[in-house]
Amino acid sequence: MVKLVGGVATSHVPSIGAAMDNGKTQEPYWKALFDGYEPARQWMRDKAPDVVIVVFNDHASAFSLDLIPTFLIGVADQFPPADEGYGPRKVPMVDGHAELAWHLAESLILDEFDMTIANTMPVDHGLTVPLSIMCGQPESWPCKVIPLCVNVIQYPPPTGMRCYKLGKAIRRALDSFDEDLSVAIFGTGGMSHQLQGERAGIINQDFDTDFLNRLGSDPDSLAKIPHADYIMEAGSEGIELVMWLIMRGALDDNVIEVYRHYHVPASNTAAGLIILENDD
Repeated sequence: MVKLVGGVATSHVPSIGAAMDNGKTQEPYWKALFDGYEPARQWMRDKAPDVVIVVFNDHASAFSLDLIPTFLIGVADQFPPADEGYGPRKVPMVDGHAELAWHLAESLILDEFDMTIANTMPVDHGLTVPLSIMCGQPESWPCKVIPLCVNVIQYPPPTGMRCYKLGKAIRRALDSFDEDLSVAIFGTGGMSHQLQGERAGIINQDFDTDFLNRLGSDPDSLAKIPHADYIMEAGSEGIELVMWLIMRGALDDNVIEVYRHYHVPASNTAAGLIILENDD
């Protein structure tokens, strides 16, 4: 059976990947952020999950406004890094776990979540940056990956409550898989930031801290936050935080906060990371 070793929520700021790729992590601007990632990487090494489900959003790399799936699961054996306009990141090929991915797809659809299924898909910084944050710069990723893509680009995105319930459905699917695997789930995106308009560069540390505080202890209240509140409090891209609720929904009701790291700014974004484990 599947052992869910924990959940990670982390920002997926593209410049974090660029700083790693270009050897800038110990420069004064970046050092404090990357020093704070080391305990998370140690947790990843200690837990050594066989598979990681990465919940992320595509940034017009695999999909355009011509096709906008609300929820999509990748079932391929491999997912190449996407070319986001400056060439693909020089990171390893992302290996999938097709058997578990197809099991998730079937279980979620029969559980009344209308998943789009991707048999081929490039993956952009939304997925590769979290892997870099948690795994560093290995020659190959130490785990297989199942991409779960969420629309938070084109209105209307799914609600926080729908994402939270999807996480619970993922947990039911994992519990019904009969192969012995250790699995972690990542929710990515956020925290407060806005990339355009008059409020470009907005960061709301109070909102972010409250979100981090409640993610472990009171996720039901976070699931009720309406879209407009994310935009007003956390900027237009703050809506990415609904993807953290998918991770949280997959965990038990009672969790332990293992680690937290919050840094302002990473580029013009509030970068947050939190690790939760089931309170066994």
